[in-house]
Amino acid sequence: MPRTPRTFTVSDSIVVAASPEAVYGQVSRPALTGRWSPENLGATVHGGVDRETYVGMVFDGHNRRGPARWSTRCTVTAADAGERFAFRVHAIGLRTPRLRGPIASWEYRLEAVDGGTRVTETWTDDRRAWPDAVAGVFDRIATGGHTFAAFQARNIHRTLSNLKRVVEDAPAGG
Repeated sequence: MPRTPRTFTVSDSIVVAASPEAVYGQVSRPALTGRWSPENLGATVHGGVDRETYVGMVFDGHNRRGPARWSTRCTVTAADAGERFAFRVHAIGLRTPRLRGPIASWEYRLEAVDGGTRVTETWTDDRRAWPDAVAGVFDRIATGGHTFAAFQARNIHRTLSNLKRVVEDAPAGG
């Protein structure tokens, strides 16, 4: 039986009844991500949170999956207001992200459509140097039996549904 090639990118979209600027105002603030992510608990931005999001901004994401908790070091790679927010994850650890290396990239693309904004969230597996067999074993242990691509596809769907609810339930201007 031929082996299925490893999937390195998954994405999904949803329409949110809000302007691209309003959606960007949420997704581009890493400290808020815990409000809609099934795994992320928020983030600590290096240098404080008073500044506008910018390319090169570094933050540590705080995460949990069941009883497991860990932190990731991330750097913003795109900060185009109302259009695109992206970051790469390049370190991981329990309390402090110390193990460095390419892990993943995340992107939110925003497109004005009738009824609001189409939000497309994309996850890319940056572990290209990992042999497929090693990645497969690690993924199944870390996700409870799934590949990261399959696991992230479900997480993205949940994230977008939660983001839609949070943004649409927010008071106007807030």
